This record gives sequence, structure tokens and C-alpha cells, in this order.
Amino acid sequence: MTDTPTDPALVAHVLTEALPYIRRFQGKTIVVKFGGNAMVDDALKHSFARDIVLMKLVGFNPVVVHGGGPQIGKLLARIGKESRFIEGMRVTDDETMDVVEMVLGGLVNKEIVQLINGQGGRAVGLTGKDGGLIRARKLVLPRREGQSPDEDLDIGQVGEVAHVDASVVDMLDSGEFIPVIAPIGVGDDGRSYNINADLVAGKLAEVLKAEKLILLTNTPGLLDSEGRLLTGLDASRVQDLINDGTIHGGMLPKIRCALEAVERGVRSAHIIDGRVTHAVLLELFTDSGVGTLIRGSEPS
Repeated sequence: MTDTPTDPALVAHVLTEALPYIRRFQGKTIVVKFGGNAMVDDALKHSFARDIVLMKLVGFNPVVVHGGGPQIGKLLARIGKESRFIEGMRVTDDETMDVVEMVLGGLVNKEIVQLINGQGGRAVGLTGKDGGLIRARKLVLPRREGQSPDEDLDIGQVGEVAHVDASVVDMLDSGEFIPVIAPIGVGDDGRSYNINADLVAGKLAEVLKAEKLILLTNTPGLLDSEGRLLTGLDASRVQDLINDGTIHGGMLPKIRCALEAVERGVRSAHIIDGRVTHAVLLELFTDSGVGTLIRGSEPS
């Protein structure tokens, strides 16, 4: 017997391990935030699309939310516009917002839709403006210590989620479609707002009462001070890791997004390594998984 993907015994083992997870999650909503290397590597893009189609075929309701920061930056550079960031967030004036809508709502969204449809799925692309899906409000940054009262921290048309009306997503799920959502919302002022994709995914998971929220990253997951993967965490343990500085830097907003989701009813959140082929299936269908699991409270 050889340990290869074509070994019948290995295939049987994989299917047997997957079966209880397939039974457990049938009819459940799984919100997946697609980003990082998985969005730019051709092999990873195709494996992700196959994962999403398989989830739908076995009875799950996958909902995809995607980012696109690098693609936005490239198009801005092509038209000679400098990308500016404050506290890690892109400064988004009117011209930049036009590019954001073109890239996220057009180029990137439709590429993901086509990838999923090319694997036999029935994906439908949306932005948060479609069907009143995401109502946004302008993100206001608190002034940092030492800044003068009149110093401008306005980062333009960057928003946060004020309200989610998921009826259009429910309709697509019930019709055997796969929603693919660009993180653009509309404010009460009628303006478009660019919203962090992790935050949109977390809010959607909360409103949809999702079984799982999965965030793809460019890291193996949450690591301790010695580089070991941490998983099986509850909200209390995550907060301890934030307090002692183990969780810091770019991982901190992802962890906070995941933590808020599980505290508001999502059963579990997963921060997984999107650089691994078929990472989503490995996290869903195997005992070991490929990232960090954060558990919510068990239902009473």
C-alpha cells in the first residue's frame, strides 16, 4: 500500500472521517472570508472553488465574502494614484472609491463567481448594495495620544457595518445558489463605503446564525510565543491571549472579529491557512483541521 491520493484505502479513510461532519453540518450556513494568497495563486483559487462547490453539493450553505486589497492597489498604481493608509486602513476619497467598486464589485467578484461556476457551482455575485444587504456608516478613527484637536483623521469612504438585511442571501441559499459578496455598503447619505471584509464576514455570520465563520489567512493560524499552533480556544482563553500580548499586530483584528462572532451566536470561528490546498475542506472534514478553532458557547 502506498500513501498517495490514489490509494483506495487512504481515500476510504478520508471519506469515513468526513462522514460525521457532513451529517452534522447539512443544512447549516458556513460563512467563508476569502483572501490572502488564496486569492492570487491560481492553484489555490481553483482548490478553493472546488471546496465551495463540494460544500454545496453535500448540503451545506456556503456564503463567500472576499477582499481584494492588493488588486485595488495595483489598479490605483496603474492610473498613477498613490495608495495611502492610516492605521492599516486605505484612505478612500471619491476617486479611490470608484476604483474600489470597480475592483471588488466587478473584477474580483466576477472572477470568483466564474471560478465557482467553472467547477459546477451556481454562484451569484453581490455587493452589500444589492438588495439592501449592508447598510454602512462612516468609520471614525479616534484621535491618538499627542495629536492636536484639529488634526484630520478623516480616511474618507471607509465604513463599518451598521445593519445587515440578509434576505437576499437567504433567497439565494434556498434556490441552490452560492452568494459571493464584495464588502461594499451604502450609507444613509447614499454614498458607497469600503468595509473590511473580515468585519463583513463576521456580521453576516452573526445575522445568518451561521454554524461556522472561516477566515482564510496567510499564516498557519494563531501561534503561541514558541510558534506552536493554538486551537480549541474558548472566548475566555482568547481574551487572556489578547491581554498578555500573544495576540497582536495584524492577527488582532481577525481574532476580535472571530471572538465577536462566537460571542453573538456563531457556533465556532476558524482562522485557517489559506496557503494550504483545499484548506476549507481540511478544516471542515478532518479531525485535525488546518488552523485555529475558537468555540462559542454550547446551546442551553
